[in-house]
Amino acid sequence: MRRYGLSDSQWERIKDLLPGREGHVGGMAADNRLFVEVVLYRYRAGIPRRDPPVRFGDWKNVH
Repeated sequence: MRRYGLSDSQWERIKDLLPGREGHVGGMAADNRLFVEVVLYRYRAGIPRRDPPVRFGDWKNVH
């Protein structure tokens, strides 16, 4: 697990509660886990929206 990432057991507990999943009304998200992890990273690290590490991808497309 990455320093600010979710463990697999944490992800299993919340994944079905998020919109944008398969079988959910509306559009499907590209990667809900990545979205949740970048939000957690920003909150825990106290960084601005535009400053997530490169592993999260282009900040304009992650949020």
